[in-house]
Amino acid sequence: MENNDVKISKKKPIFPVSPALQKYLRTYQREAKLPISYQDLMQFNEAFPLMDKFGKDSLWEGPIYAQDLIEPLHNGLKEVYANLKASGNLRIVEHKYIDKIEYCTFGNTHPFRIRIVNRLNDVYDYFYIKKADASRIYGLEMEEILSPNQVNYLVDGDTLVEEHIAGIPGDVFTKGQLYAPEFNPTRIAKEFVKFNERCLIMLLGDMRAYNFVVQITPDFDDIQFRIRAIDFDQQFYEGNLKVYLPQFFKENLPYVKMSMEQLTDKTVLQYQQEERSSIVHRVRSERHRLTDLRDVSNKEALTTPENIAQLKQGMSDYFKDTNYLRCSTMTDIIELNIKNIIRQVKL
Repeated sequence: MENNDVKISKKKPIFPVSPALQKYLRTYQREAKLPISYQDLMQFNEAFPLMDKFGKDSLWEGPIYAQDLIEPLHNGLKEVYANLKASGNLRIVEHKYIDKIEYCTFGNTHPFRIRIVNRLNDVYDYFYIKKADASRIYGLEMEEILSPNQVNYLVDGDTLVEEHIAGIPGDVFTKGQLYAPEFNPTRIAKEFVKFNERCLIMLLGDMRAYNFVVQITPDFDDIQFRIRAIDFDQQFYEGNLKVYLPQFFKENLPYVKMSMEQLTDKTVLQYQQEERSSIVHRVRSERHRLTDLRDVSNKEALTTPENIAQLKQGMSDYFKDTNYLRCSTMTDIIELNIKNIIRQVKL
């Protein structure tokens, strides 16, 4: 595996949710009528910067709302949480209160992060409210269908609500735990290879270390690791093939070095094949949903013609397969990726 830094577009546009995508979301229970919208949360008068525990700017702000807005906002946010977690059953928020509303000025969708606390035991949870971006929604759906992970989100018009994905941020993990003596480095390297393969097949871009988390699960005889994407803004937008391969970002160099130290070319190929086989199983079990998603996304303009032309040429060169040159959309490229891995698994 090699690593050299990759440049991506400075600002990807936000793509609106089309009527066809809305219908898809309704079919698969992703649409909901929510009491609070993204625009409601934007009604703050001013905000103060939030510092991290080291005293550095966290890029999050604490918005300040007019006094008469706070109670209806908090009540609405508790109802949103009930919709996200329990299909609207308000009993789960009877003893909860909204502790913090934070606003991020960084990134495409400028999210709000909401902290909700159980007053009976002080256990807290987070959820996010963002501008609904069709690219991100397609990324969430691809993650749900093709990855081993489940994602929980709801859409109401131009408002997107997402569950918090727990884990150690990938960049934080490299600084303190990547080489922890109790961790098996081969297992971490194996997971990075599989994650790298999955991102390319799904065309999930910009998976720099701060855009994914590492989940650690103690097993009876060892510790298991899973790398999970937490940012889906760069779903099949960029034309540069390397954007879809996490190994090429300088922020991921520690993972690349570990993989090179722990794995041989033969074991890398083995783990890539394992991931492809897993994807084939998921495609077969979710084939109807995947077909519906393809039919919707294939009719939408979610990138530029130049990016499509660049990527299909890059994929053709990378896989030595001229069939990519006949693709006319990003969805076509993903579909060909899937068809190719199905053929390979059958061999």
